[in-house]
Amino acid sequence: MHTPSGTSLPVVPAAFAPVLPSRYGREPEPAPGAGVRVTSDTLPGLESVSPADQNSVWLHDALLGPHSADIVRYLSLARSTGGPVLDLGSGAGRLAVPFARHGFAVEAVDRDASALERLDGWARRIGPQVAGLVVTHRTDLTELRLAGSYRLALLAGAMVTAVPPARRPELLREVASHLQTGGALALDYTAHQLPGLVAEPQRTWAFQVPRFDGIDEWVVARQVFDLPSMSERITYYAARTGKLSTERVVLTTDKWIVDPERLAAELHSAGLHIEGRRRHRIDERTESVLLVCRTDD
Repeated sequence: MHTPSGTSLPVVPAAFAPVLPSRYGREPEPAPGAGVRVTSDTLPGLESVSPADQNSVWLHDALLGPHSADIVRYLSLARSTGGPVLDLGSGAGRLAVPFARHGFAVEAVDRDASALERLDGWARRIGPQVAGLVVTHRTDLTELRLAGSYRLALLAGAMVTAVPPARRPELLREVASHLQTGGALALDYTAHQLPGLVAEPQRTWAFQVPRFDGIDEWVVARQVFDLPSMSERITYYAARTGKLSTERVVLTTDKWIVDPERLAAELHSAGLHIEGRRRHRIDERTESVLLVCRTDD
């Protein structure tokens, strides 16, 4: 839903209403014409966010929720490739734990120690059989050095957009060199039509975070695209209202706009060929793209 200007929010219950960015004292209000959208199924992504504290867990889970359908697609691929599986940018185990529950050995890699602790805790709660199939490794993807070999590697949830383009070829070569013969790398990303970004380089979203702990949380998310650097920043302004007080938190996500032709060339240079491509339209100028890449035998 759009509003006449970029400085007002849709009508929400007064107790839940978030404070606009200007009230935080550091950021300007959304630019006129940016508009405010309310959505429940296509929230701005969270590929490379500042580390979450315990109170931000609900927001992280809400932002990752729209990606949940990809678990079925990636599991189907794993059944055709077999394991072990390498989950890059695993977070709290959105994919790694379900994969282990289905009997796959998984190595989960993430830079956020708290996310990996949540992953380990989730696996242990399910049982020792699942926990025994998951190994976690804390590192930034730009510094990845692998020791094992894998039948399937995942860069799910648009994690490839969190890797600087200058460092991406090195990451792809490292992953490809540790795939077993006939192994696969599966990755997805959001593809933007550049004319749409030129026409609307700033976008503003408002949404309520599902919580079940007695806290009401609303978020205003500002999405700013910078075409000269092919980069994007999303700033989340969260207002969390409890019985006695309201807490205001700011989180940021920095990521990169993917050039499909450049990415295809980098995959080829790493010794991978694109075997399959699946597109899902998000709106008239944006789509989600899933690539399945195989090693060159």
